[in-house]
Amino acid sequence: MITVKQISNKTFEVIVTSKVTTIHKVTVPQAYYEKLTNNKVTPELLVERSFEFLLEREPNTSIFRTFELSVISKYFPEYEKTITTTA
Repeated sequence: MITVKQISNKTFEVIVTSKVTTIHKVTVPQAYYEKLTNNKVTPELLVERSFEFLLEREPNTSIFRTFELSVISKYFPEYEKTITTTA
């Protein structure tokens, strides 16, 4: 289960409940949010879908505890194309 809570203008706390519960702090710059979503979904939904994307590829215990959303594409080059079509 993924729970996303906005804690500031561009920062979100994400709790992933699985065998081991993990807590993550994710920063979403406005320009990057707009690039990926064209303002069609909320930032919270973008973060949730981004975690769904990550969890399809690795366990929650392997996901960085603090990161900027754009970092995902450095490890998974297909991220932006995939998330743009689902966002």
